[in-house]
Amino acid sequence: MDPVRNPYAPGAGQRPPELAGRDRELQQFDVVLERIARGRPERSLVLTGLRGVGKTVLLNALRSQAIGRMWGTGKIEARPDQSLRRPLASALHMAVRELTPRHRDPERVDGFLGVLKAFALRSTGDDTKLRDRWQPGIDVPAAAGRADTGDIEVDLVELLVDAAGVARDVGVGIALFVDEMQDIPAPDVSALCAACHELSQQGLPLVVVGAGLPHLPAVLSASKSYSERLFRYVRIDRLDRGAADRALANPAADEGVRFESAALDALYEVTEGYPYFVQAYGKVTWDNAPADPIGADDVRMAAPEAQAELAVGFFGSRYERATPAEREYLRAMASLSDDTHGAVPTSDVATFLGRKPSSLSPARDSLIKKGLVYSAERGTIAFTVPHFGIYLRQHATI
Repeated sequence: MDPVRNPYAPGAGQRPPELAGRDRELQQFDVVLERIARGRPERSLVLTGLRGVGKTVLLNALRSQAIGRMWGTGKIEARPDQSLRRPLASALHMAVRELTPRHRDPERVDGFLGVLKAFALRSTGDDTKLRDRWQPGIDVPAAAGRADTGDIEVDLVELLVDAAGVARDVGVGIALFVDEMQDIPAPDVSALCAACHELSQQGLPLVVVGAGLPHLPAVLSASKSYSERLFRYVRIDRLDRGAADRALANPAADEGVRFESAALDALYEVTEGYPYFVQAYGKVTWDNAPADPIGADDVRMAAPEAQAELAVGFFGSRYERATPAEREYLRAMASLSDDTHGAVPTSDVATFLGRKPSSLSPARDSLIKKGLVYSAERGTIAFTVPHFGIYLRQHATI
């Protein structure tokens, strides 16, 4: 098959040619946008799921929906070592700039930009690292007495309320998209929850859409007890058989190529419907297939190459981030877990390694911070990456 015409896209956050299996989430978000635009109460949205299930792709698709409705939008990717001030201010600046040409009162917009500048610069001082300093490119002077206390919770509430007011003037809303939401530092998580709570209480047209790993709801709940009612949680999982088939067959059909049913059977068996694996195996199978139609033998011939690419780029790169002690913990998990991503008791890991559970806490906590594992429920631990246990049993060495 012509590799130039290969339609599959196994990149990080890269939208596949066929966004299959996400129609319900897209339709629900359309309802959210319409309700907020009409002044109806709605909750902010949180997407959770394992690595490789397409959370970032869906987050970008939801942002496109908001842009299509002429909303102001901004997006950030959270980092555990970075406060929300700088990235959130930058994202909100972008969102308001999208609304400015339609606003009838330039002075009101300038007033908000002054508040935004004060918020952004509040963390810039002599003790701030040079890499954290940021000049927002706003010509108006920083405002005084609004969103500039230095208390991130107070400041963020005031900032988002003012931003929502600007959007309401235009008759639309603002949507802020936060990827890797579980990595937001704890004080900032609390501030973001408080801001969303205030926005909800006032019925203001600003919505936060977050995406993160399966333990994100627990992170939010630990910050604010009311977060369980504050957000609508949507679990993003692997594709069912019909959606996985569409993700493979429809892009190929657009290129005049057909998959035999046996080939689709074989692909679902090896990918289990995980969107990233569907794209990875689809791409390699296309490149290795000699002619149309693509058959089951083509899948079997291509599988070792796809597995090798995943071993280096998807699994290996994550394993290399772990320290020797963390790798020992991961391999113990792999020995105890099932063939995909089942949770294992932390006590069993300690028993397997012949160690006291308390002595393994630093390694476990560090792995959680690195996003390699998560606490599925109290007393258990699981991989954030599907099939990671299989990779570790077959390839990884301490």
